[in-house]
Amino acid sequence: MTPMPRISQQRSICSRRFARISTTAAACGASLFLSAAALAQSAPAAISDDVVRLGLILDMSGIYADVTGKGSATAAQMAIDDFGGKVLGKKIDLLVVDHQNKADIAAARAREWYDTQQVDAIMDVAGSAPALAVLEVARQKKKIVVFSGPGTERITNDLCSPYSVHYTYDTWSLANTTARATVDRGGKRWYFLTADYAFGHTLQASATEVVKARGGTVLGAARHPIGTSDFASYLLQAQASGAQIVGLANAGGDTVNAIKAAREFGLPQSGQKMAGLLLYINDIHAIGLESAAGLMLTEAFYWDMNDQTRAWSQRYYDKLNKMPNMSQAGTYSSVMHYLKAVQAAGTDATEAVMKQMKAMPINDFFATNGRIREDGRMVHDMHLFEVKTPAESKRPWDYYKLVATLPGDEAFMPLSKSTCPLVKTAAK
Repeated sequence: MTPMPRISQQRSICSRRFARISTTAAACGASLFLSAAALAQSAPAAISDDVVRLGLILDMSGIYADVTGKGSATAAQMAIDDFGGKVLGKKIDLLVVDHQNKADIAAARAREWYDTQQVDAIMDVAGSAPALAVLEVARQKKKIVVFSGPGTERITNDLCSPYSVHYTYDTWSLANTTARATVDRGGKRWYFLTADYAFGHTLQASATEVVKARGGTVLGAARHPIGTSDFASYLLQAQASGAQIVGLANAGGDTVNAIKAAREFGLPQSGQKMAGLLLYINDIHAIGLESAAGLMLTEAFYWDMNDQTRAWSQRYYDKLNKMPNMSQAGTYSSVMHYLKAVQAAGTDATEAVMKQMKAMPINDFFATNGRIREDGRMVHDMHLFEVKTPAESKRPWDYYKLVATLPGDEAFMPLSKSTCPLVKTAAK
């Protein structure tokens, strides 16, 4: 006998279950439709709300506005534009807010963005105290947060999170390179001017460890509030200490004001040298080569390193009429890396994107063979520079001489020293 066609078999089965063929066809059709609809609803969307939404929580008006602020927002938008404005066919949006250097404002905005505005990732938070507050919100919400502006090493140490990346620099890498080079050149007696918040405390502690490990001594420290305009009393204490090196464990406008005031009080003229543990090119520009010449500092990026850095920096300069610093270049790089990870993962889901971010190497004008470790630290080369004299500078923003380049594995805290709970015990 010739086998019954498949459709005829199905109709025969349906006719045995129901009295009328027409009723059976309708029931079977409805069942298939409902099953298909249920599958469609259960399948995860590639992009959660048809938009990849990124956020920046920055200092737009305070002492860090020049080193993050509009410059970081511009760098992030450049990355989005260079990526084509879309990922997986969906629009990329950028939100920017001023946290006024207040941790509670930063945390509240992060919570609002994650909960009600469908922000997929926060791509920078200026300042260590606001950054730590946002880090905790991101941990609770299981959302990605990337840091290029803040320095505290706690982000990848005791407070590390599976959803965070510390991208550009940290206090340990700055102290490890700058303090080591200064002590090795004979600057063994130190006194610190320290910003009285998380970043300043950890920067001083890290530098102190390096100074003592290399045979130096720390004679004391003076802590000042963020946004200090009058450094007179602090500098008098430093002057009276007899220290060879006055370590500046601060940043932004505080560092600029301290260096300018130190020259007025005659510290450099009397033989005391200033060591900026976090100095940006913006700071050198504000201080001027006359006052800053000879300073040793560590950076992750300098605009005049090679053809790639010069090409990207010129595009940035054309928009803002100033050269970018390491945090602004790091913001561009991190946004581009995040978008490439979304593209590779085929989704903006946190776990899938973070897996790709940690799996993919980073090779661009900012970093060569960069990688994100299990503690969230993006490991890359760090560079030790000396500030040029006015006579050595040949053109605008020509401020640095390269002294040395430290490979990432030497520049950043080794995993064997980490207290991050994500680090495997075997690695310690």
